[in-house]
Amino acid sequence: MDLENYKVLMIDDDEMIATATSEYFNMFGVKTSYVTSYADAVAFLEKCDVSLLLLDINLGEKSGFDLCRKIRENYDLPIFFISARTSDDDVLIALNIGGDDYIKKPYTLSVLLAKVKAAVSRYDRTRDNAHIVGNFQQNEDGLVKLTGEVYLNTNTHKLIADGGEITLKALEYRLLYYLYTNRGKVVSKEDLLRDVWEDAYLNEGTIAVHIRHLREKIEADPKEPQLIKTVWGVGYMMEETAP
Repeated sequence: MDLENYKVLMIDDDEMIATATSEYFNMFGVKTSYVTSYADAVAFLEKCDVSLLLLDINLGEKSGFDLCRKIRENYDLPIFFISARTSDDDVLIALNIGGDDYIKKPYTLSVLLAKVKAAVSRYDRTRDNAHIVGNFQQNEDGLVKLTGEVYLNTNTHKLIADGGEITLKALEYRLLYYLYTNRGKVVSKEDLLRDVWEDAYLNEGTIAVHIRHLREKIEADPKEPQLIKTVWGVGYMMEETAP
């Protein structure tokens, strides 16, 4: 049975906010639905295909953090946290457990819509392009050697390490692709925000979190990275040749 397609699912226990946001998005052609609980969100994702989640933290008995962890077990779609909680700890938790952005309430609907449309476009484009060639030196199976022990499968968008597969989130894949195609060059944080996130005003801390997640997946010692190097005060560089 084919899944019904939605661009956005909003998960918020404040039905008034969820209704207003969904109606606004639908008015501008972004097919959106909403649910108000953890259980309803899990059920919705089982029967519908979604390109992006807007996820509140406070969901009653279980939190948005719990739901994000659950979703990341099976899905790599973008997750934007939306919350009235503004502490740095909440932001860091959200990004560390798999969130792609953190938007503080109250938000401006037009700005949120612009962010969502850009992220959905990136995600759909990445999902549709099973073969990304660019400057990759890939074999006929779509494998790209990153280090002596780690390969990137450009057909499945997964890493292969120690004989097993490691799933990449859509944004992690896009970031890794960008760094690889610019290997040997220093790419600034501004470059990454413009070309990978397509959002020049996003907090630079988001970049650091995603770089750390990539290092944890591809580096032998993430604390002493040999592939993705930090160029202090500027940005990052992927080495031309990996050990």
